[in-house]
Amino acid sequence: MRCPFCQNQDTQVVDTRSNPEANVIRRRRRCLKCDKRFTTYERVELRMPRLVKKDGSRTDFDRDKLMGSMMLALRKRPVATDEVEGAVDRVIERLLSLGEREVPSSRVGDFVMRELAKLDKIAYIRFASVYRSFETPDDFREAVQEVKATKKRRK
Repeated sequence: MRCPFCQNQDTQVVDTRSNPEANVIRRRRRCLKCDKRFTTYERVELRMPRLVKKDGSRTDFDRDKLMGSMMLALRKRPVATDEVEGAVDRVIERLLSLGEREVPSSRVGDFVMRELAKLDKIAYIRFASVYRSFETPDDFREAVQEVKATKKRRK
């Protein structure tokens, strides 16, 4: 860390205090050249990628919107809210692990579909019907066949 007074590169950490609620670490430092003290703060910076929609427009990622979409698919299904939050967290982890600034919204949809398939098959079909824009009963039949096929592969 560079000293803000003399620009010297050599500084020493004198005291460190963490604030878990704010995800911040406060450090008191002393410059080894001019002996002045100053404070620095470290905080985690996680930037969610922007989503690129089908029409090419871009929007910020919204965790609440993702949670709402999954809860809508899981409406009146026997799945605990904690399980849904865990699934949302896994989707977010996948997005962050991509390390990209922009991600197609279809990729997020694929991540959500995988998580819903693990949580509840009916919710998976509900979400797929909107996400894939089902138009005929055959579209539903194909999705049900996919669910059955994955069930057989697991056994």
